[in-house]
Amino acid sequence: MRYVSIDVLRTVAIAIMVIVHFVENLSGLGHWVPGGFAAPLFSFLVGVSYRLWLVSQEERGKSDIDISKITIRRGLFLLGVGFLFNVFVWLPEDVFNWDVLTFIGSAMIFLNVVRKMPSPIPLLVCGLIFLLSPLLRNAAHYPTYWTSGYFDPEMTLPDVLLGFLVNGFFPIFPWLIFPVMGYVVASWYFPAAKRAESIEGQLLAAGISLIAITGVVTIASTFELIPFAGPKVWTMFPASPAYVAGALGIAITSLIVAHRWLDGKIAPGEEGIVVRIASTFSRHSFTIYLLHHFVHIWPLWIYGMASANNATLYWQNAMPATISWPLSLLFLVLCYFFLRWMDDAKMPGIESLMRWVCD
Repeated sequence: MRYVSIDVLRTVAIAIMVIVHFVENLSGLGHWVPGGFAAPLFSFLVGVSYRLWLVSQEERGKSDIDISKITIRRGLFLLGVGFLFNVFVWLPEDVFNWDVLTFIGSAMIFLNVVRKMPSPIPLLVCGLIFLLSPLLRNAAHYPTYWTSGYFDPEMTLPDVLLGFLVNGFFPIFPWLIFPVMGYVVASWYFPAAKRAESIEGQLLAAGISLIAITGVVTIASTFELIPFAGPKVWTMFPASPAYVAGALGIAITSLIVAHRWLDGKIAPGEEGIVVRIASTFSRHSFTIYLLHHFVHIWPLWIYGMASANNATLYWQNAMPATISWPLSLLFLVLCYFFLRWMDDAKMPGIESLMRWVCD
């Protein structure tokens, strides 16, 4: 069963990612605050979707072993595509930058373990990850790997492992919290027919509380009202405790509110353009993620090599944000029509390839 709420939220996440990447990579505009919510929301929905997929597989009579095999194959597929993506988009020296695709692949494999745990254990795991992540970053000397504003390790086994665990763009500590909590929340909250109103209220209260507490702490630290806290407690790289807690609160609250407002409110055959767009973008989110990088990154590398024999010459300084921002919106519009054409022509996307290979 597809939920309109999940399609809409995934569309919001992937659209923000596209806009952020266009503006950052073409114009050098850093991670503005709304953009910082896209990756946590997308990662959270990975856990939600996996829980819903798991229920559907169990209802179809799939054995536990078959479910594990499919899950692990999908995780390995995502890892493999992630490494190839790093090589062909970010160039071979960045193969181990631990971007979002390799993280999601790793998270998928871990979710296969989470699904077999008693319900309190994943919460304990998330709590430990939350507490240990700052300590591990300090022990791993995180700032020494980010001297140029991005993850820049040596090609050695210790640096590769530290990047995967702590120092990369999307390391296990603390990013694993988002898909695991998505799985936990979905296991409590879905399907709607079994949802208790008390659970809905408790989840909504938890999400709002995380947002409120994080907001107070962030504002107080900005004005240096909290002893021993620096002025920047909200950072995405590294994913600070305030950022993780606030983004998780937004993800939980968004899911509850969207489910309450959207699911079950639209009769079959009466979907409007917003729902059609959301459904299309959600089904093809993996394809969009890959495609938008090729569309705006490859021209930079090609033009840099052609004009100055330097592939990265125009990275982050190709054009002003007043141009890159509209270009990102134009890409989203054209992408929608391209994806609809793919559907009508029954052209496979990367999602179809993953199901064909892994299922």
